[in-house]
Amino acid sequence: MKPILVDFSDSSAESLYIQLYRSIRDDILSGQIREGEKLPSLRNLSRTLNISITTTQQAYNQLLVEGYIVSRPQSGYYVAQVLGTGKGASPLSESDEFYGEVLPSEENPYICDSSCFDFNKWKKCSSKVFNDYSDLLLFESDPQGEAALRAEICKYVFSSRGVKCSPSQVVIGAGTQQITGHLCRILLEMNIHHVSLESPGYLPVHSMFSDGGFTISHIPVTSEGIEISKLPINIPSAVYVSPSNQFPTGAVMPVGKRNKLLDWAADNDSIIIEDDYDSELRYFGKPVPALQSLDKSSRVVYLGSFSSTLFPAVKISYMVLPEPMAAIFSKIKYRYTQTCSKAEQLTLALFMEQGYYNTGIRKLRSLYSQKLALTMQALASVPGPKITPTNTQSGINLIIRVRTKKTADELCHEAKSIGLQVVPMSDITDQDTAALIFYYSKLPIGQIDTLIRKLAELWSSN
Repeated sequence: MKPILVDFSDSSAESLYIQLYRSIRDDILSGQIREGEKLPSLRNLSRTLNISITTTQQAYNQLLVEGYIVSRPQSGYYVAQVLGTGKGASPLSESDEFYGEVLPSEENPYICDSSCFDFNKWKKCSSKVFNDYSDLLLFESDPQGEAALRAEICKYVFSSRGVKCSPSQVVIGAGTQQITGHLCRILLEMNIHHVSLESPGYLPVHSMFSDGGFTISHIPVTSEGIEISKLPINIPSAVYVSPSNQFPTGAVMPVGKRNKLLDWAADNDSIIIEDDYDSELRYFGKPVPALQSLDKSSRVVYLGSFSSTLFPAVKISYMVLPEPMAAIFSKIKYRYTQTCSKAEQLTLALFMEQGYYNTGIRKLRSLYSQKLALTMQALASVPGPKITPTNTQSGINLIIRVRTKKTADELCHEAKSIGLQVVPMSDITDQDTAALIFYYSKLPIGQIDTLIRKLAELWSSN
């Protein structure tokens, strides 16, 4: 066991646990701490470095969730396989395995917590656009998106997700549909006609690629993300993954498997489409670095959206293209018009520049973590049908299983009648158990217990 020595910086803006996490991570990546090597216990490392056990535990937790180390019961912490040479994870256990795709929800009004977003700050930025930059609104928006917003996105994704890019690599669109449409055109220009999707996954993505004329295969998701061994080989293709917070399971792909996925893309002249779904909303430690931050071969397209971190009516999404793909888009972009509001793009650029967006993210993490805890407590205490939730400790939704004779659609309809957003995992009920996605993020904190009890009563009725 190699001793771990860290020269903590009192002047650093980073907390002690982040400094410790980075030091151990860098030693693992450089080979100074080798694969399979045992790490010091929490107590011993805390004593050696003269820091609290809590600080050490936080650093180890971050290394665990990113896949740099593993925990063995009654034994301790060991360095994981980070070069992607080991065997993949086994599929999800029967209690965690789902069949079919995630069905899209209808766009209906749901109970909403108005404290989730500071509209006063947004109005302040919007007023500045109309008062000080109204001349910019007299011209159509750039098909690639406003330069000011693309620059702010570059700064944000680098500081929060480790994504390295220039504004010329960023493409802005009015939601996932427009962004995916552009991506389909670029892939076809590259003579890529096959796309692999996660199963379970987000059903609308299937429709977008299918409508684009792509051949589609569905790849099972394990407890560590997509099964890489089942991806196509020897043909150029693309794979759509959400490695930092897989929807809807919440699975996090460890670093070893990420490297293996990057190797697959390089070996097969293929592209990885990384959907960074709600990655900022992780409720312990720090967000897992993006897959794109590990990419050395220009193989990763990074997708992001503001729909969960602003408010749903702002349909602004973006993608970060590798430079070769950005060059293709620059040649074809003038065939298309920008459907994302120029005024909203400029408002968001100011909102980010003034630091309001980062402040809002921190507020959301605190607020949603409270909502998640209260939701888990309420679900555990309700009488009636057996409701089993899966706590992913991230995102804006839970997977719940309900032991019932009712179909998933019936349960969702009953939830909708009291304003709750619940959607089925599939269109069938398997062995008297329905798998559902429950969105807790918009529930007002003071109403969570009452609403869940009402829901349980509805689900218990004949």
